[in-house]
Amino acid sequence: MQYAHDPALLLARFQFAFTVGVHIIFPAFSIGLAAYLAVLEGLWLKTGRPVFLDLYRYWIKVFSIVFGMGVVSGLVMSYEFGTNWSIFSKKAGPITGVLLSYEVMTAFFLEAGFLGVMLFGMNKVGRKLHFAATCCVSVGTLISMTWILSSNSWMQTPRGYTIDPVTGRFMPADWLAIIFNPSFPFRLVHMGLAAFLSVAFIVGATGAWHMLKARKAGKFSSEPVRVMFSMAMWMAAIVAPLQILAGDAHGLNTLKYQPAKIAAMEGDWVSEDHAPELLFGIPNMKTEHTDYAVKLPLAGSLILTHSLNGKVPGMKDFPRDQRPPSPVIFFSFRIMVALGMLMMLVGLWSLWLRRNSTLFTNPVFHRVALCMAPAGFLALLCGWITTEVGRQPWTVYGLLRTSDSVSPVALSSMAFSMTAFVVVYVLVFGSGLGILVRMLGRAPQEGEHDTPPSLATEILAARMHPGVIDPSTGKGA
Repeated sequence: MQYAHDPALLLARFQFAFTVGVHIIFPAFSIGLAAYLAVLEGLWLKTGRPVFLDLYRYWIKVFSIVFGMGVVSGLVMSYEFGTNWSIFSKKAGPITGVLLSYEVMTAFFLEAGFLGVMLFGMNKVGRKLHFAATCCVSVGTLISMTWILSSNSWMQTPRGYTIDPVTGRFMPADWLAIIFNPSFPFRLVHMGLAAFLSVAFIVGATGAWHMLKARKAGKFSSEPVRVMFSMAMWMAAIVAPLQILAGDAHGLNTLKYQPAKIAAMEGDWVSEDHAPELLFGIPNMKTEHTDYAVKLPLAGSLILTHSLNGKVPGMKDFPRDQRPPSPVIFFSFRIMVALGMLMMLVGLWSLWLRRNSTLFTNPVFHRVALCMAPAGFLALLCGWITTEVGRQPWTVYGLLRTSDSVSPVALSSMAFSMTAFVVVYVLVFGSGLGILVRMLGRAPQEGEHDTPPSLATEILAARMHPGVIDPSTGKGA
């Protein structure tokens, strides 16, 4: 591919990939955790069981850190569009810029408006108002995901535009076609489920860790630990199979609109009917052959077309300078699928243990759940690598090349900024992750909702208002 020989372009791409790779973890975490907090508070209000408020109090502290790191890491990318990808911003800005501004005007304002109430208003406002604030923040994270994915999906399957013959800029012609472009619904569902599943395995791993610690100490785990572990395993058992179905539908959509990406993902070079599925291999872009291929007969056609004699595209169907780098997405795709299957198996295993009343007493399963803690986020990252690298050599698929989108920035400047990013990110986000690990290392306790004595004055003031929450009982004052 022609852009592979430009070091500055490669470094610009790597810098954006690095910053996006760090950033995407935190919004996904926020999306899933905000929804979990809304469910916890809703269950507490409905049932009156203090355990749900205990868990809410425990996980909202984690949410505050994750949300903050997501905001900070996201700001960097906004500047990168101008510094490293100014030509892309100039040409695609009339569409992508508007979609991103919609995110600010809807999701960001909604989150900013209610986040303070959610984090600090438990003892200052009524129960229903606080629950509404939590729901608004959760909805805000989903709206944010919607606009971001609409913008990114338009880059994958552009629709509803015209190209200015003088400037070469993409001008909006049909906003509904732009927003609801062909790949958007599939990618929205796939990403949303990925966020929920990733958080489920973090919550489950946290519960498993504390149950193993309690077992080692000869104790029985607390009710909050058992409840959050049970909820996480229910989510894994339900969402993991749904995610696989969503991924299959997304694959069919990609085959229709981005066949070159499918060919590179599968490591197929020649289009054929009755195609096998390559379980393993090493795609060679120079020889146009996948070395050491391990094939499963007919499975390629069956998986990709739902027919044993369906036609699967090959990379030789496309010019050399329009082929994605198959070695990268061939493996990223298979890692994602393997992790997805493992998560589904863990969910199904949990159902069997639940049926036999051993979900909370099986240490082998708890160790497996603990090891699966990063599985959701690793699968998410591999999925994004597959999506974004598979779009190459285009920023706007089939219309604007990556090599024509980069800013005219010197290699030395790009190398300096890349080094600075790595150092700062390791220090800042490494510290943040360290704080999160220490927070999760402390088990939620019965009475987690109790407020420290230092806030007694605020409690007394809050209780003077009708409908506020008495933290000592978890009921309205």
